[in-house]
Amino acid sequence: MVQLASQYGKYGYRRITALLQAEGWPVNHKRIERLWRQEGLKVSQKQPKRRRLWLNDGSCVRVRPAYRDHVWSYDFMHARTHAGRAFRLLTIIDEYSRECLAIKVARRLTSEDVLDQLTQ
Repeated sequence: MVQLASQYGKYGYRRITALLQAEGWPVNHKRIERLWRQEGLKVSQKQPKRRRLWLNDGSCVRVRPAYRDHVWSYDFMHARTHAGRAFRLLTIIDEYSRECLAIKVARRLTSEDVLDQLTQ
């Protein structure tokens, strides 16, 4: 794995996994990601697919905020501790004032957690 990573510098662990599988190694991407991190190699984030904000008739779905507490948005963020354990953050933001209304941090967030934060 390290030899392939040094030979193909721009390749990430996903492509190295495909190369190893093509050579006949019985490995999956989760094992290679774990070993990749242990070797101190860089793990880049996968870029999300961008989707359009409008419908086919040309109308826009997004509501522009006109005053405070008019439009809120929420998003999940994902990070890892120094020890490698994952945790998630739920952030709720007022679109008009750009003020963060709430941040909930947990190892696991459910839809009930989202509804609880929005009702508060």
